Amino acid sequence: MVSAPEFLEVGEGGARRRIAFRRRVGAAPAVVWLGGFRSDMLATKATALDGAAAASGAAYLRFDYGGHGESGGRFEDFCISTWLEDALAVISRHAGPRPVLVGSSMGGWIALLAAREMAKAGNPPGAMTLVAPAADFTRRLMWESMPEEARAAVMNEGVWLRPSGYSDEPYPITRRLIEDGDRHLLLDGPIDPGCPVHILQGMQDPDVPWTHARRVFEALPAAGASITYIRDGDHRLSRPQDIALLARVVEAMRAVAAGAG
Repeated sequence: MVSAPEFLEVGEGGARRRIAFRRRVGAAPAVVWLGGFRSDMLATKATALDGAAAASGAAYLRFDYGGHGESGGRFEDFCISTWLEDALAVISRHAGPRPVLVGSSMGGWIALLAAREMAKAGNPPGAMTLVAPAADFTRRLMWESMPEEARAAVMNEGVWLRPSGYSDEPYPITRRLIEDGDRHLLLDGPIDPGCPVHILQGMQDPDVPWTHARRVFEALPAAGASITYIRDGDHRLSRPQDIALLARVVEAMRAVAAGAG
């Protein structure tokens, strides 16, 4: 049985929304799951890490961005800025000191952006694990590969319905999403999250190519950055062996964060 979610009010005025989250009380530092584009906190990896946290006694926090899962709002009304705001609100209230951020796909980009803001607020993450980190994906992995008719739909009609290999329904790619993403680009320079980072990347990933993950890796400081390629791994990395590897890496990064604290 999955427990009912708790909710947090985020945003102001007409942009105010209810963000759903679940937390497991346990030892610090907490592990915080940041999911991917159109994913939710009941997905395979997020649920598996909850089980791992229960087994190890670690605190664990997961949530749904606005327009995702059990949170309020329409998906197409949100963008990177609002999803970053959601993440920071949940983390600041419930993650505790020096949490371990685990970002999957888009969640990897959100985690890197959140780390920068957390450092400004005086509570930097203790460590990070990034799974197929899709930093700058709105520009590098979407816009630059869109056919001309799709770009025209985004710019002239405000939205393009992109077919998905993970859902029967297409994903609405909005002009707001693309233009807002450009405000948060990271890969034009060095990235310093202020903590150790371990990347997991499947080499058969059709959505976030391993070369993109390598670019993220090479932008990180040499000290404390590591990457593991899974030669036959896809984008989801949700096979039993992938889940086992993720759990081991996250636990190792918790140990690093605890030692640094």
